[in-house]
Amino acid sequence: MVRAALTGGIATGKSYCLAKFAELGATTIDADRLAREAVAPGTPGLARVVERFGADVLLPDGSLNRPALGRIVFSNRTARADLEAIVHPDVYRGISEWFANLPSGTIAIADIPLLFETGHEHEFDRVIVVACDPAEQLRRLAVRDGLTREAAQARLDAQWPIDEKVARADHVIRTDSGFAETDREVRKIFESLKAEV
Repeated sequence: MVRAALTGGIATGKSYCLAKFAELGATTIDADRLAREAVAPGTPGLARVVERFGADVLLPDGSLNRPALGRIVFSNRTARADLEAIVHPDVYRGISEWFANLPSGTIAIADIPLLFETGHEHEFDRVIVVACDPAEQLRRLAVRDGLTREAAQARLDAQWPIDEKVARADHVIRTDSGFAETDREVRKIFESLKAEV
């Protein structure tokens, strides 16, 4: 089995690349999905979030008000660290269980946005970083999430600079040059991973 982590900055195109790897035959998991499950209604994770941040981070139906929580954690480093301490253990436990249940010979790719920030890169055979120019990243994020330039920049500032992630990667996918070039890079890396199984 090849255990690979797919990471990079927010709005660099990780989800697109993960879907392309899946189309080629990789088995994939998305840490963001696990993070959402960790704070779903009725979970201990959501109870801890409410205990730390108050009932104002809940919607009337009892689910997490993500925009409200985002406004808190992206403007306060301590608050962000507190949230990560609640969510990340569940996420990495879920990824470990997922790996443990895969058959040998699998090319397994976990999309983990904060891989380097959480210090878990050593748990993977290969690290793939998805990157684009920081100005393009800022533009994409503002458009995608309907954020002001300042709010988008605050989210980018909460992560390591993309160049630092690129410097630590085994493989890099640049998403600046259009879908066809991105697809070509994904396929090339997939073939490289296949050769390691």
